[in-house]
Amino acid sequence: MAPFDAFIELYEREGEAVLRFLARRTLDVDVAVDLTAETFAQAWRGWSRLRVGTPEELRGWLFVIARRQLARYLRRGRVERRALERFGLQSPLVHEDDRGEIEQAAGLGELRRALGGELAKLSAEQREALQLRVVDELSYAEVALRLGVSEPAARARVSRGLRALAFALEPLMLNEGSAR
Repeated sequence: MAPFDAFIELYEREGEAVLRFLARRTLDVDVAVDLTAETFAQAWRGWSRLRVGTPEELRGWLFVIARRQLARYLRRGRVERRALERFGLQSPLVHEDDRGEIEQAAGLGELRRALGGELAKLSAEQREALQLRVVDELSYAEVALRLGVSEPAARARVSRGLRALAFALEPLMLNEGSAR
């Protein structure tokens, strides 16, 4: 099989699973579509050097790339969003019909409801710390100042809140099928 044909076969076999994987971790269809495209672009760049044989090995290699793209997005996302806004640029839009299908396939409604329920179970202090650190993207020093606590205490509240959410949501994330 020609390299391009083999790559297209990989995309057809794994593309939807990668998209679901990224959608469940970002809870944003547009971001997941962009990250999926970048995942396959990176995969194509490395395709000629790949020395993997089985479909399982290919899948593992592809999901390593997807995880790296997600981590890079999470690190750089704030800076990139500001740059796009500053230049008046927009990311390509996903058609509303496609958005609904992706959200349903990834189970985002259920995941969002579960996240809301688990957030409500956290202490008010943990919720506020998470809001300031994760949503408002403040530094730990700023979170500590706003909460009137030491920086280690702010870090502990954020860490405990994230750990509680991760523990509670893990069964849902594992339930995403073979996309892990």
